Amino acid sequence: MQDLTVSLIQTPLYYEDPVGNRAMLEEKIAGIGKTDVIVLPEMFTTSFTNDAAKFAEPANLHTFKWMKQLSAQTGACIVGSYAIKDGTNFYNRLLWMQPDGKFYTYDKRHAFRMSDEHKVYTSGNKQLVVEFKGWKIAPFICYDLRFPVWSRNTNNKYDLAIYVANWPAARAHAWKSLLPARAIENISYVIGLNRIGTDGLGLVYSGDSIVQDFKGMPLAELHSEEKIATVVLSKKDLNEFREIFPAYLDGDGFELKL
Repeated sequence: MQDLTVSLIQTPLYYEDPVGNRAMLEEKIAGIGKTDVIVLPEMFTTSFTNDAAKFAEPANLHTFKWMKQLSAQTGACIVGSYAIKDGTNFYNRLLWMQPDGKFYTYDKRHAFRMSDEHKVYTSGNKQLVVEFKGWKIAPFICYDLRFPVWSRNTNNKYDLAIYVANWPAARAHAWKSLLPARAIENISYVIGLNRIGTDGLGLVYSGDSIVQDFKGMPLAELHSEEKIATVVLSKKDLNEFREIFPAYLDGDGFELKL
């Protein structure tokens, strides 16, 4: 039952500047010590943008190669989302890159219609659970947090849920309320990694990134600071709690229709 060390990078992002953001994040990553997983925000190359025609990359180009190289150099998985063009469609796609070059992708299921994301980006229709170092990890993106059925941890299919986000400060109360709810109801560790600063549209982001245990208790809170936090998660503690409090055995069955 190996522990898992995770590092969160809470940072401002340069608006629609992939080269600048990769350089900034590369410098921050270089300062992280030994860790297993490095988490980057949603759309970390551009900040949130609907100008996919200009900024979306082919699936295996600049940012893909950048993540592959950094993962190999650091020995850590690197995870975050950016705009991708795949065929004729655009996706807000999360890339999970491992040090051995193996990778997995997750396309954001719930496009945020209040900012017209659904008019630009195609929604995904598949969940992702990655197995890494004895852990089962489910990544999600931002607005997905509001939909508990999509995150439902049926039969303990994951041990850790990760939500990467560009979640504006105007809705910070929802962010801070829903993250512990997902941890408690799913008996799972939960990471919420948000950005800070102001984007090119004038939207303010307060961060409030957090690592929570399976009881919804905070293990690390980043508030509104520009900060990197590294936390060790205990699989032993998670398994022991699931044994003494197996609420998942009484979960309601359902069929998810996409």
